[in-house]
Amino acid sequence: MAEAAAGAGKRVVGARWGRRLKCWARAARNDAGMSTAEYAVGTLAACALAAVLYKVVTSGPVSAALQQLIVKALHATF
Repeated sequence: MAEAAAGAGKRVVGARWGRRLKCWARAARNDAGMSTAEYAVGTLAACALAAVLYKVVTSGPVSAALQQLIVKALHATF
């Protein structure tokens, strides 16, 4: 008798998870992609990151280090 009650509890828990999975799957189907606002925020963030990287790479010390690295690579012996 106790085994039957334990089995019934497992089925109820399993049914709950099954309903949750179906709900999550339905929500995922309804959300097909990013909205226009999300694209705008993503584009703005990418542009800001590009501007920061450009400033860093074109700064004096970094530019000199990159040039030194290139010269060293070109004059490497094999």
